[in-house]
Order: sequence, then C-alpha cells, then structure tokens
Amino acid sequence: MEKEASLKDAVPGAPAHTPNGGNGRWQKKHAKQRLTLVLALGAVAIVLIFIYSLTMGAYSISFTDTINGIWNIIVNFGPSEDMGERIIYNLRMPRSIAVLCVGAGLATAGAAMQALIRNPLVDPYITGVSSGASFMVVLVIIGGLTTGMAALSIPIAAIIGAIVAFGVTMIIAELAGGRAMSYVLSGVIISTGLSAGMTLLIYFNSGNFQQTMRWLFGSFADIPWDSAIVIVVGTLIPIIIMLFYAKKLNIILLGEEQAKYLGVDTGKLKRGLMVLIAILAAFCVAYCGVIGFIGLIIPHVCRMMVGGDHRLLIPTSALVGALVLLVADIFCKSVAAPSELPIGAIIAVIGVPFFLFLMIKEGKRYAM
Repeated sequence: MEKEASLKDAVPGAPAHTPNGGNGRWQKKHAKQRLTLVLALGAVAIVLIFIYSLTMGAYSISFTDTINGIWNIIVNFGPSEDMGERIIYNLRMPRSIAVLCVGAGLATAGAAMQALIRNPLVDPYITGVSSGASFMVVLVIIGGLTTGMAALSIPIAAIIGAIVAFGVTMIIAELAGGRAMSYVLSGVIISTGLSAGMTLLIYFNSGNFQQTMRWLFGSFADIPWDSAIVIVVGTLIPIIIMLFYAKKLNIILLGEEQAKYLGVDTGKLKRGLMVLIAILAAFCVAYCGVIGFIGLIIPHVCRMMVGGDHRLLIPTSALVGALVLLVADIFCKSVAAPSELPIGAIIAVIGVPFFLFLMIKEGKRYAM
C-alpha cells in the first residue's frame, strides 16, 4: 500500500501496481482497449490532417488534387512536371513530416522527463534542455556554419547544448536536495541564464538577426528534405528506444529505494535517460527553433485517456503530440496568410495558462 501511495503521488495518473487479481486484469485489458482505440483514431486523424496540411499555402491545391498528387509521387518515385506535385513534394511534404516528428518527439521527451524527475510540472523547455540547444544553435548561426555539409553542425551543436544544460540542471537540483520542485527551479535558472546569453550574442552580432530571431520564435518554413530526414531519424530512433524504457519508468515512479529493491540501477538509468531525452529534444529544436510546452501539456492530456502506464503513455503521447503540433502548424500558415505566425509563440499562448493551472493545482504537492 505504501508503494501504491508513493507512485500515485509521483505523477498524477500514474498506475498503481495492483495484485494479479481479476480487477487488475480487467484494468489492464481496459487500458489496452483504450490505447488501441486512441491509436486507431489518432492514426486516421493524422493521415487526414496531413493531407489537408499539404493543401495549405500560397498556391491553392484542392484536397482531391492533393491525394492524386501524393499517389502520382508514390507511383513515379517523385513529382512530375506538374506544378502542384512539385510544390507538394519539395515544399509541403518535408515540412509536414518534420512537424509530425517534432510534435511526437517533444511529447515523448516530456512524458519521460516527468517520470524521471517525478514532477508533472517539467518538460524540455522548463528544465533548460531547449535553451541549451538553442544557445549552441545560435552560436552556429552567428558563426555562419549553416550551409553545405556544415549544416550538420546544427544538430550536433543542439545535442551538445541540450546534454550540458540538462546535466547542469540535474546537478544543481541534486545539490539543492533533489526534491521535485528543485528540478523546476534549477531549470528556470539555467534557462534564464542561457536566454540572457543568447540575447547578448544576438545584440553584438546583428548581421544574422533576422535568421536568428525567426529560428528562436519557432518556424517550420523552408525545411528541405535533407533536414526533414535528419529530424525523422533523430526523433524516431530515440522514441523507439524510449519504449524499451517504459517499464523501468513505471518502476522509478515508486521512488529510488523501491526501484533499487526491484533490481533497477537508478543511477545508470537516470544517466541513460538524461542523454536520450536531451538528444531527442535537441533534434526537435535543431531546425525549427524553440517550441515550448508541448512536452508539458500532451503527457497530461494522454494520462487522462490511457492512464499513467508508460507502456501506453509513451506511444499515445507521441501520436497526440504529432497531431496537436500539425494542427498548430496549419493554424500558423492559414490565420494570417500569406504571412505566417511563429509556431513557438502560438504554442506558448496555449501553454502558459495550462502551466499556471498545473502550478495552482499540483504545486503544493511539490513544495520545497
């Protein structure tokens, strides 16, 4: 009973490990049924909204013509001379694919981070991971290392920045007592410091001001196929690896002492997950800029649908995160057409009140 109570207190919606009785089996079966339903409906929604996203832009393409264009591209292994097919293949497809992967990656990173730190108020943005990646990418942009083969310096720099920032956040939080709220506060400190550093870099290097600011605001505009492929590989592989950690994430919610009693090397697990989360978040922000709060909001929504078992939560978070960010990207492209709203700002408009709601509702349970 003590273990169940500690698990429930760790993250809202976390699963209680009940004995293998009839009620436990029924709950497990019911959760899997809900997961199947959510994944099926989500997959259908993603396909339809993905096709719809390919119709959006300055050059109007109907839904039917878009479907025909996609079919021709698949059959012919590329676009024909048709203008619509070229626009779909060269401009809109890589963008929408990148949006789906980034949404899935940020949501998965958020779900894993909340379990690792045992705090529902954290995500890659709040814990300084995104800020660390952003700081290093700004350095690369200012240094002019974003063309040709040197373009690989963007994800590499983002990964280094994310790992270092997350590592420093974890060290400070542990030195401050290792309590749940310590990670939030240390993350805020690191994010603030890195944001100040980025401001100074931009101030003293105004030559790349426009490119840098568009990246910082968050944008999927002008993402080519080579960047989209890097994003796909850099997000899907960590998400798949994260699924193998799902059971251990459930165990670590019981607390470090209980996890060690069950044979889990918590130190090794934390280090491995820290690197994996940082890499996943870094690839998400490397080409599209800072997009906060997806990793905070989506896991909470998904816990309401499938519960807190990470074997169900991680795939659901990935799917819902991809769907939400794709819808947000369509909104950014259409609401101020032919101009485009920064997607990072739009997500923040939604995320800030949601975070405040969580602070008010859950903050007392994580007081230092």
